[in-house]
Amino acid sequence: MKRGNAIDEHGVIGDLATVALVGLDGTIDFLCWPRFDSPTVFAGLLDHERGGSWQLAPLEGPELRRKQMYLADTNVLFTRFNQDGDGRTKQVDLMAVEDAQQRVVRVVEGVRGSVAHRMVCAPRFDYARASHRVEARSPHEVVFIPERGPKLRLRASVPLEIAGLDVHASFTVSAGESATFVLDADDTPAVTDLCQDSQATVDRTIAYWRRWLARSTYRGRWREMVHRSALMLKLLTSSEHGAIIAAPTFGLPEDAGGKRNWDYRYTWIRDAGFSQYALMRLGFTEEADAFMRWMADRAEHGRGDGSLEVMYRVDGSTCLDESELPHLRGYGGASPVRIGNAAHEQEQLDIYGALLDAVYLANKYGQPIGY
Repeated sequence: MKRGNAIDEHGVIGDLATVALVGLDGTIDFLCWPRFDSPTVFAGLLDHERGGSWQLAPLEGPELRRKQMYLADTNVLFTRFNQDGDGRTKQVDLMAVEDAQQRVVRVVEGVRGSVAHRMVCAPRFDYARASHRVEARSPHEVVFIPERGPKLRLRASVPLEIAGLDVHASFTVSAGESATFVLDADDTPAVTDLCQDSQATVDRTIAYWRRWLARSTYRGRWREMVHRSALMLKLLTSSEHGAIIAAPTFGLPEDAGGKRNWDYRYTWIRDAGFSQYALMRLGFTEEADAFMRWMADRAEHGRGDGSLEVMYRVDGSTCLDESELPHLRGYGGASPVRIGNAAHEQEQLDIYGALLDAVYLANKYGQPIGY
């Protein structure tokens, strides 16, 4: 596998259950599946040789130029590739929102000329600790079957080829043509027309994000930047539980090559309170109300003395024991790579002030809070 992307060379897509990082070169090199705090299936960001990734891009050329952006008012990511001034393609990456099935959809569209592409899907399950095998269902469908963890299915509008633990595809798109790839759970229903079904998913996802952002009441300066930040905060929110995680990643160093490489895929009471405040002041009171319900459950089903943990998993559980992944070399060689977080054992009394502030604001701007 080729050398990985820098941290700042990524866009982010998600479905309010988990998040994927998409590099400027078209590679998904970080994805926990199926939840924010689940084990990774792609962790090439932390080890581009062992971690696993999903590459999709034109064949490298001396004049291949890339540009990444979001479709306005959405979390749908576009990556444009210009090749030698003659070939141009657009890559659309998203995770389906409000679909019955959890899925990653990737579409390559020809804009000008003809451009040869390469796809390599190389998952590495359970933080790259579990082996797997690959089965072909048809020339356009394969299933990754790990020794532990959920199976994943890859479908494509172009022929797929199994190469050991990975799946490859080589194809060319010309202006007006497209190629579609969908990664989802193996138990999701099959469809008769993958391209048509995927386009419907793209349309629904775009509509969802624009409906959500239309609820914003913000009318101040830098509106586009504020809304982009709001969209990011929404991506870190669990639609199932109402919790807000601190970040979608683990193992990334605070300092280049350093050892402070913590796992932030959890809900800190303090940080989530700040995020809830930001969303609420922008008019997104439903998120604030959902977080307050989640918080009320923590208070009701927490410690016997009524105190709170510093942080929780998205579902409110407290199994956060810290461990290391010595087989991953770490981002830029920063090690150790850690999962779990030993800080959950700490007593941080400031969380109660942050929580009471969040409660006050939720009561003021959202649903009134009962006794």
